[in-house]
Amino acid sequence: MSPSVKSGLIARLENKSANIAIIGIGYVGLPLAVAFADAGFHVTGIDPVEEKVAAVNRGESYIQDVPTSQLARLVNSGHLKASTNYSVLTGMDAVSICVPTPLSKFRDPDLSFIVSATESAVPYLHRGMVVVLESSTYPGTTRELVLPKLEAHSGLKVGSDFFLAFSPERVDPGRKDWTTLNTPKVIGGITPDCCDVAKAWYIQALQTVVPVSSAEVAEMAKLHENTFRMINIGLVNELAVMCNYLGVDVWEVIDAAATKPFGFMKFLPGPGLGGHCIPIDPLYLSWKLRSLNYNARFIELASEINANMPRFAVEKVQDALNRQKKPLNGSRVLVLGAAYKPDIDDLRESPALDVMHLLEKKGGDVSYHDPYIPYIRHEGWEKACVPDLMAAVAQADVVVIITNHKVYDYHAILERANLVVDTRNALGKLGKDNVKVVRL
Repeated sequence: MSPSVKSGLIARLENKSANIAIIGIGYVGLPLAVAFADAGFHVTGIDPVEEKVAAVNRGESYIQDVPTSQLARLVNSGHLKASTNYSVLTGMDAVSICVPTPLSKFRDPDLSFIVSATESAVPYLHRGMVVVLESSTYPGTTRELVLPKLEAHSGLKVGSDFFLAFSPERVDPGRKDWTTLNTPKVIGGITPDCCDVAKAWYIQALQTVVPVSSAEVAEMAKLHENTFRMINIGLVNELAVMCNYLGVDVWEVIDAAATKPFGFMKFLPGPGLGGHCIPIDPLYLSWKLRSLNYNARFIELASEINANMPRFAVEKVQDALNRQKKPLNGSRVLVLGAAYKPDIDDLRESPALDVMHLLEKKGGDVSYHDPYIPYIRHEGWEKACVPDLMAAVAQADVVVIITNHKVYDYHAILERANLVVDTRNALGKLGKDNVKVVRL
């Protein structure tokens, strides 16, 4: 090992003369790029989408958690820029890969973005560089997929010539309390020296860095976090279904249970899972275990329960209309909220998409309103947000609350609506025992 390579790189990171590249400038990459630029580094974002690159170079943010004023300040100061060209990596000392890891149509891991980013970076990998993968993936990806490509094509040796680590992103869009800056950052290196270098880099911009013994531990930690949430959401979703059969108010049950000061954590039911992590990451782990002849039963069961919640929500809509002697077929249905969670503009894996598709398949005349999402394009299906919310509420045979945005005036909506199906308990006490309201 050559200590001078490691010590020299750490010195450049600590005095912030190191040049930083972020591959993928979306919901994860752009906030990270801004964090490093704000800390004093010169940062280049790399993305194949020309519109994103042009927007960054104009100082215009397309990510809700990154204020345009902050982005513009960093661009104008010369600390942040963007490019579609991987050749800029020639002059970079540290590279973070923040690309999507979706599921294929067969619900298997799609690592094509990681593969593409790695292969595109290989020609420019050089001695004295640190590479950190942030994309959520199954344990072993960094060592078994990324490392061989970097070593084989560059001729460099990990841990001595260059350094490779995994650090899972923990972005929760829309949060103000826990952000990129103050959410603890787990880092696991391919070697101990890799971890040391990656830690020395990230601690320059982020408040807390948590080193672990290997990349596999870091990869597994991220999947454990999201599997924990997915399974507990699956449990409370099944509780909602059971309470429906028993004629018990699930929301009252949850509130009562939450009064216990120990041994209980409050999760809420809903019309399905959404977002960039929770519906997807546990299935990466389940897939990996299947390759080792192990069935991750908790994950598979929770996934099945959560995947059926949009159908359960649509059944609630049908039942509510039936009570008014109306069929779903031909009824005007207004869906309130399309984002996967409140007060953000993120549509990824949103259950609203499944609910709207299912309603239309059953003949519903479906429209939607979401103040954060003006237009939806999904699997060849296109819809525009209704322009006049209250007029649409009054005209609808049923209003279905899928995402409980805080900006909605639920009291006014309830007054104007003919019928409401509330899948999020957005109406709270207003909806309880109200003849116009059906709750999940």
